Amino acid sequence: MSELETSTIDVNGFPTRIWRKGSGPTLGFLAGFGGLPRWMPFLEELAKTRTVIVPSLPGFPGGDRGHTVLDQHLDWLLAVREILDQAGLAGADLAGSSVGASLAAEVAALWPASVHRLALIAPFGLFDANNPPTDPWAQRGDAVPGLMCADPEIWKAMKAMPDGANSIEWPIEQVRANEAAARIFWPLGNTRIEKRLRLIKAPTLLLWGEHDRVMPRAYAEVFAERIAGQTTTKIVEGAGHLAELDKPAEVAHEITAFMD
Repeated sequence: MSELETSTIDVNGFPTRIWRKGSGPTLGFLAGFGGLPRWMPFLEELAKTRTVIVPSLPGFPGGDRGHTVLDQHLDWLLAVREILDQAGLAGADLAGSSVGASLAAEVAALWPASVHRLALIAPFGLFDANNPPTDPWAQRGDAVPGLMCADPEIWKAMKAMPDGANSIEWPIEQVRANEAAARIFWPLGNTRIEKRLRLIKAPTLLLWGEHDRVMPRAYAEVFAERIAGQTTTKIVEGAGHLAELDKPAEVAHEITAFMD
């Protein structure tokens, strides 16, 4: 397998990290809540059979302070479209998780030719007052690991500062990721995405963790019913909201099998 490559693009005047690894057909991935401060086993699994390209989102780890100039939802969508284009992902298969899945779905809706096939892991964007999602910004810090993963230790390990990291910048970067997500989805993650799902023509895989404590499983049915393209829904046993962290091999297999 090839070595992990890191490059940087400029988006709205801010540096944005691009990871690339593997060989085979190209697959992009947009990370979920909290972003990706480090390369994770899920990405390694994908890279066994795919050229995996992972662009950072503005304000998330690797995205500097790019979120500070994005004031409206359209600003975010245009920024993500630009990031995907500069990363070489125009027209490629695209996967996303949580907040990244919502943005991937929006791109597929507004620019159908830019996404070939789509995989969404528990995307944000819907809101049902009778069955609301959990507001991650209203939780105590020590509750977040168990909210994001069925095994809280996985989240803690991902967010733990590695040896050699800047002890001042690392925690700031993690807090910044929460702020960036809030700028997109607060309050309550409601972007009224249901109005645009009918514009998605790409074949779409919907993955939901069995123990997702953030996005109700019923929301998977809304996505499946409203997306115009053919949809397949799978429940990932033993996984929480960020199913790709709890069950990296299983989720990677579901995505690559769907994309083939």
